[in-house]
Amino acid sequence: MPEIGKKIPALKGRTGDDTELKLSDYKGRWVVIYFYPKDSTPGCTTEAQQFRDLHPAFHKRNAKVIGVSRDSIRSHANFATKQDLPFPLISDADEAWCKAFDVIHEKVLYGKKHMGIVRSTFLVDPDGRLAAQWRGVKVAGHVQAVLDAITAA
Repeated sequence: MPEIGKKIPALKGRTGDDTELKLSDYKGRWVVIYFYPKDSTPGCTTEAQQFRDLHPAFHKRNAKVIGVSRDSIRSHANFATKQDLPFPLISDADEAWCKAFDVIHEKVLYGKKHMGIVRSTFLVDPDGRLAAQWRGVKVAGHVQAVLDAITAA
């Protein structure tokens, strides 16, 4: 798990349009990596829409947004199209990204325990170092808080 001020791992993955994305391609830019449990669920849809709606402000600050979940490439493609998302979604079926950022933990849903993604966001600075992290995110106001962190840096 990366620590504040430390370099993040050199990760790569497949996006919803089935192209390869490498974090190293974004060197020199801010990178927002947000992890969410599942495409097309209410909280995840709201979070994606908020990142979409503030995308021009992130772009203005030289920041790239990347969403990550364990959903399939096809699921990501459908979700991104339906929500008109202007940023890539990584299909992390092998959980490499999730494990690197330690976001899979035991959760309880309808009284049943299972292992799942805990909604989390990581801000990577232009030098590839972890600048900020938010774990156990509540969607309301979160995307603006991430944007504010970039603005304040």
